Amino acid sequence: MKVYTKTGDAGTTALFGGTRVPKHHIRIDSYGTVDELNSFIGLIRDQEIDVRSKEILIHIQNKLFTVGAVLATDPEKMILKNGKERLNIPKINEEDIELLENEIDKMETELPPMTHFVLPGGHTTVSHCHVARTVCRRAERLATALYELEPFDKHTLKYLNRLSDYLFVLARKLSKDLQADEVKWIPTKLD
Repeated sequence: MKVYTKTGDAGTTALFGGTRVPKHHIRIDSYGTVDELNSFIGLIRDQEIDVRSKEILIHIQNKLFTVGAVLATDPEKMILKNGKERLNIPKINEEDIELLENEIDKMETELPPMTHFVLPGGHTTVSHCHVARTVCRRAERLATALYELEPFDKHTLKYLNRLSDYLFVLARKLSKDLQADEVKWIPTKLD
């Protein structure tokens, strides 16, 4: 199989199910942003971090391929007239969301309580987490806009929302692990 097909040379691409849409379509922007997020998570995983976090990040990367598949599927092509699913696409389920929540809860037990917003930074690894978190929020915004136009399984939206929370708490955990300064945001006036 060749990497290039030349079918997108005119500015369109195919969704799962065969429907062609412009490459600037919100559906493409949605799953393209999820792909970008997956790349940033890979960057975090490549840092010197604990084994458990790496394992969870690999799991998340696999789930993001599922999210991308959901977003890349034409809803009109997903269901046959007899009500059965035409395409065998995995789903995000409640257990996937609970895994993120459980990991957040575990990390938070080891962290001081939040009293202020935190400025992103302090260590390159922590900064990678914050970049991934903000890309995740963008993916969520795009996915919710798509959902308003063409609804899909709500677990997908819930997963993206919880994932951004996970990435924020992971950034705080890695700040602690790496003994990086966590700078609180305290509004001040310049002299």
